[in-house]
Amino acid sequence: MRTMVGSAMLIALLLAAGCKSKTAPAPQATLATIDWSTAGTIQGTIHYAGTPPKPILIDMSQDPACNLGPPNSTEGVVANKGGFANVFVYVKGGLEGKTYAPPSQPIMMDQKGCRYVPHVIGVMAGQPVSFTNSDPTAHNIDIAPTVAGNPPVNFSQAPGPGSDQRTFPKPELMMPVRCAMHPWMQGFINVAANPFYAVSDATGHYVIRGVPPGTYTLAADQETMGEKTVTVTVGPKQTVTQDFTYGK
Repeated sequence: MRTMVGSAMLIALLLAAGCKSKTAPAPQATLATIDWSTAGTIQGTIHYAGTPPKPILIDMSQDPACNLGPPNSTEGVVANKGGFANVFVYVKGGLEGKTYAPPSQPIMMDQKGCRYVPHVIGVMAGQPVSFTNSDPTAHNIDIAPTVAGNPPVNFSQAPGPGSDQRTFPKPELMMPVRCAMHPWMQGFINVAANPFYAVSDATGHYVIRGVPPGTYTLAADQETMGEKTVTVTVGPKQTVTQDFTYGK
């Protein structure tokens, strides 16, 4: 009887020791949120100085379906009365140590008129990108990221309803999107580390809302002309205007 009781006690002690030796789960990082009662805004215009190069008309005759819509021209430089479109503007520095949850709502990139629409998009790391095909012809979506951790993408998409989603977990700028079936097609995906970014519109204007009060490195990145940076300070509920200029 004593032997049985002793054995039971020994087993209980060993089980207790095993439980204590297990590594406790790492604490979850606290996600930052936007305090709209104090958040500010950064806005401005991206200017193109001088005379921009004229868009080049693209020959799309290899696929008659591509000629059913309006003519297609190069989109490397889209400037309207001095405003520079398709420039990605984002908060590059000043938020170190803060992690924001990515939105679950996908950002859409369509294939329309045998071009990617929009030409440039911004998405937060971990937020889905939804690819759709509004053309009457098949397309191919080919993405070759250069940042480790972002998966390569290569698939064909038939015309018609429906979409295909992909997610990129790491920040990466001006990631090219191409179509093997229509080699003139090119768009760009910018994967941001935080939710404070925008793409300049047809007039060159951009707006970044919800910025916490603080001092930041603000960057503008253009697909062929590179990146420009500046330091901005945003006060509580303040709207700061910051322009950038590209070109000659």
